Amino acid sequence: MIALPDDSALLLDFDGTLIDIAATPQAVAVPPTLPPVLRAIRDRLGGALAIVTGRPVESIEAMLPDVATAIAGEHGGAIRFLPGGPLERVDLPDLPPAWVDAGERAVAEHPGTLFERKARGFALHYRQAPAARDAMARAARAIVGTAETHFVLGGLMVWEIKPRGADKGTAVAAIMARAPFAGRTPVYVGDDVTDLDGFREARALGGLGLQVQELFGDAAGVRAWLAELAGP
Repeated sequence: MIALPDDSALLLDFDGTLIDIAATPQAVAVPPTLPPVLRAIRDRLGGALAIVTGRPVESIEAMLPDVATAIAGEHGGAIRFLPGGPLERVDLPDLPPAWVDAGERAVAEHPGTLFERKARGFALHYRQAPAARDAMARAARAIVGTAETHFVLGGLMVWEIKPRGADKGTAVAAIMARAPFAGRTPVYVGDDVTDLDGFREARALGGLGLQVQELFGDAAGVRAWLAELAGP
């Protein structure tokens, strides 16, 4: 078992790390054993457990109620540092409405692809239409064009248009600066390209970046590891 340093702060990605990837973002399921395991680890770490995800903060709160002390959503664009505290948003560029229209047209032309609107960006999913990978990439890059406010990021069966100015690395830095995380050793666990920034920041702070596929195999492997950490 991978051991945690005694003074760890645990920061976890959600999709593909805690839960299995599903055909659509709405089709995911949280195993009933997961929340109590995470609560036990949170209590063992003095509250220093956070979720860092591309999803909205509110969706994590609904799926994992009373679990994480801090939740960073929208790839670092929004963070709730304490349960019941204010949702703090990073000042990021707005998404041009014409881009949304173009993204919706792109998926309409390729059956099986999916448009996912986010607060200040959107994703073009092709998990159910793998042959559309390159078409979705071309569409995303054409939408952004030469704009310097946003960029295109590829992930697991998805191309995402994201605003510049926040990422999972900036989220890790912000969370680790606050109690109960401050002064602890960050351990970040993630599975996708968007987690690379989280790995880099955790390591820069003297901690660990743990890649799911390399160390655990998949989300089920992560959950087994967490169950061992939680103990009986």
